[in-house]
Amino acid sequence: MHEIEISVEARAGHTESNVRLALGKALNLPGPYEGQYYTRKRSLDARQSPEVYRLRVVLEDAPNAPIPQRAAEAVARPEQAPVLVVGAGPAGLFAAYRLAQQGHKVVVVEQGKDVRARRRDLAQLNRSGEVNPHSNYCFGEGGAGTYSDGKLYTRSKKRGSVEAILRVLVAHGAHPDILVDAHPHIGTNHLPAVVTGIRMQVEEWGGEVRFGTALSDWECAADGTVRVAHLTDVESGAAASMPVSALVLATGHSARSIYHLLYRKKLMLEAKPFALGVRIEHPQEAIDRTLYHCRSHSDWEEKRSYLPPAAYSWVQQSGGRGVYSFCMCPGGIIAACATGPGEVVTNGWSPSKRNNPFANSGIVVSVGPQDFAPFAAEGPLAGLRFQESIERKAYAAGGGALVAPAQRLMDFVAGKVSETLPLCSYQPGIVSADLETIFPHAISSALREALGNQIKKWKGYNHPDAVLVATESRTSTPVRIPRTHDGLHHPDCTNLYPAGEGAGYAGGIVSAAMDGWAIADSIIKP
Repeated sequence: MHEIEISVEARAGHTESNVRLALGKALNLPGPYEGQYYTRKRSLDARQSPEVYRLRVVLEDAPNAPIPQRAAEAVARPEQAPVLVVGAGPAGLFAAYRLAQQGHKVVVVEQGKDVRARRRDLAQLNRSGEVNPHSNYCFGEGGAGTYSDGKLYTRSKKRGSVEAILRVLVAHGAHPDILVDAHPHIGTNHLPAVVTGIRMQVEEWGGEVRFGTALSDWECAADGTVRVAHLTDVESGAAASMPVSALVLATGHSARSIYHLLYRKKLMLEAKPFALGVRIEHPQEAIDRTLYHCRSHSDWEEKRSYLPPAAYSWVQQSGGRGVYSFCMCPGGIIAACATGPGEVVTNGWSPSKRNNPFANSGIVVSVGPQDFAPFAAEGPLAGLRFQESIERKAYAAGGGALVAPAQRLMDFVAGKVSETLPLCSYQPGIVSADLETIFPHAISSALREALGNQIKKWKGYNHPDAVLVATESRTSTPVRIPRTHDGLHHPDCTNLYPAGEGAGYAGGIVSAAMDGWAIADSIIKP
């Protein structure tokens, strides 16, 4: 096996013929390379002109592993009480997938609805500003990731194989490009079908998935292990119980009822630092023209015919705090991600083509115990109460119906309320407000300083139609559910497994999926 790095002009495209020509040149051959190869990784470098794709290519005797068309058959195991997985987001689905594949009886409960029914609730949310607390952008089949940009890039690689997760996604409908792109994404228009395919595979292997069902409590045996789980139908309120051999909590960063349940049961919890701030939205053309060094509109028109919508990231220190861009969505929209009444929460997503006219990104400030001090009486839930207070202030400033408070970027930096607001992709609508009144002074001043610095560094960032929309507050959970390093179970209970983002151990689709898979293997191992 021989690995080589090459560059191919983006204008020409990374077609097979162009790759073979570049390989022949790199190897000093008289013509194109004619042997067998596959692309291991691909990334766009637009720092100079002409823009190039940088490819890591493996030559000759190392054919790419085949993409599975369907997963292997499940392994048969003796009858047992089921493992109960709570939550059908990436952590829960991949835990269930792995358990069912290895022959374990598994039941998944999800308080939200399946993808098709969930769409109707999202449409209602955007039309009327009414939130179904059990079915929304955060709760339902696939979790918050289903209606997101579908970013699959992660730095969290210590707990498993990123490639294994990507191959499961491809086997159930994701484009094979995610196996080679440096920053792969699926797109919110394709994610629902992929998620449904994984769930159907779990069911085909004998697993059971119950939508509209919430975990309300559980009972422990004398040795402290969970033996019976109590469930509630969220529509009818009907209660049911079931024996379990293990309980996996993969409930996501917004399932506040689970944190309260653990607190009432006096199980160990920890307040956790997180970050919050705003979503900033620019015209996508403004981002493209800056990052692709376009000299004119016609130059941009030409470059966008062969370059993808541009993405960015930045990080600064301001007022002793980290301020950084988060979950940047080229060609995307700002989504209303509240999970209950009286709160405004935003996030961003993009379709696979990233072809909407706006680009948005979270701009968030790190927060910690010093910010939670007014809620210290809440113990490990202090950060959660702080988060709630900001979201409720945003709701009040917006005037209800999920209308979000907003301010033009240049007005926020100048410290004045915007007289008018530009067009914005946030469907419930935006209203002019002073964002200084929503955040504590230390946070708003850190935002103002960092954004002012970014404007100085980056020509074009100060576009007159750049607008800040509050709040981006669910970057990660403000509560960590602790667990042991070896068995991945809660220190107080050997068969209770906190998983994924909601437990504080993941930060995106792939890292959450890897965490669920690792927990499944920990359950299987004995």
